[in-house]
Amino acid sequence: MRVHLMGICGTAMASLAGLLKSLGHDVTGSDQNVYPPMSTQLKELGISILEGYRKENLAIGTDRQPDLVIVGNVISRGNPEADALLASSILYTSLPKAMGEYAIGDRHSIVIAGTHGKTTTTSLMIKVADTCGVEPGFMVGGIPIDYGRSFRVARGSFFIIEGDEYDTAFFDKVPKFIHYKPRSVILTSVEFDHADIYKDLDAVKNAFRMLVDRIPADGHLIARADDANVMDVVKGAKCRVITFGAEAGEYRLTERQILHGRNQFAIQHGGQKIADCAIRLPGEHNALNALAVFALGHQLGWKVPRMLQGLADFQGVKRRQEVIGTPSGITLIEDFAHHPTAVEVTIEAVREKYLGGTKGRLFALFEPRSATSRRRVFQHEYVEAFRKADMICVAKAYDQSKIAEGERFSTAELVRDLLHEGLTACEFDSVEDIVDEVKKDARPGDVVLIMSNGGFGGIYQKLGARLSQ
Repeated sequence: MRVHLMGICGTAMASLAGLLKSLGHDVTGSDQNVYPPMSTQLKELGISILEGYRKENLAIGTDRQPDLVIVGNVISRGNPEADALLASSILYTSLPKAMGEYAIGDRHSIVIAGTHGKTTTTSLMIKVADTCGVEPGFMVGGIPIDYGRSFRVARGSFFIIEGDEYDTAFFDKVPKFIHYKPRSVILTSVEFDHADIYKDLDAVKNAFRMLVDRIPADGHLIARADDANVMDVVKGAKCRVITFGAEAGEYRLTERQILHGRNQFAIQHGGQKIADCAIRLPGEHNALNALAVFALGHQLGWKVPRMLQGLADFQGVKRRQEVIGTPSGITLIEDFAHHPTAVEVTIEAVREKYLGGTKGRLFALFEPRSATSRRRVFQHEYVEAFRKADMICVAKAYDQSKIAEGERFSTAELVRDLLHEGLTACEFDSVEDIVDEVKKDARPGDVVLIMSNGGFGGIYQKLGARLSQ
């Protein structure tokens, strides 16, 4: 088929585009926010990106008219390309429905869900499955360094997919993951997020309950035991619930320490130690992600030594605690963190791995860009999230024009609250000002952690270039 994707540079959409291309379809796409890493992946695949949304992108009435259009959830009514699509006779669908039909099919679908840790846990699951000889297909909302791409067509009978709770499309207002035919599910965490579509925590819980309800009785549900919200969500599961955690659970994380640069820990099952594990990723949260993957593989009957090898070999995910350079002896790390819980655990993990026992300082650079972080819903929680950083540089929140003034996140208020707590913080009007500040203050041995779920004005390249001078 000739397939066109609207909003193609989204992580999931770019992955689907790659899968369709690999299956032999002629793929094009359009988007107005074109930036790496997904734009780079699409270019390498030879998939054309049309910048901006226009009626002409659909080539209606010509031999280039698509047979199918897949509409991303960033597209809303009033979009000129979407309006033209609705007025035409072209067949259209959503990303999750297309994933279920064209990629997952009747395979054993492993869905990784939760407010935090989905991308890393999905990537860990893929690596472990491959090491165990499963050869799964996969789609993940990032680029695992081990694979260099965010997707793969299945060669075996499994498909591993990151299950997003965000809504599907303007014409299909349900969570994406309910279309993914879940047979085995890992549920990492449940917190309030996506304030643009969910009213409160109960609404978020109900979304995850929809996923749990779709797991068959002979399926698997791996649930975080020491997350009260998770345990509330899984109460009605038809399948057996297998729990994991640091403080409770059938699978327990114990004896964790950083040794020789590795995050090392023991795994208990049913109160008995069954394995010692070491991963490259720092932080307790990443150890728990690995534990959840181990638990599911163990339940599926995969060999323990192979699973441990896969976990040990896993190199990480681009934009997730990724070291992007060490100019002038200063370590630059990029991360996707935007929810206050993610910001807090990322700062802790980076400090643990890169600054433990040293006199180096941690610079935390933050751009409020996600739909939730640009709203006041977590205004005060961010103060605690940044507490373990030595210097906090906060950029002006990304475009808040469509958010009611009284609901907007205030970077100025955040900085005032941080200063009141005795922390060092400053608000900046531009990326260039942040670069100037870091250039002036940072010294060899320091770590600069850059957190945003978007392009952050190209700060990654600009900061690296300035610090190299």
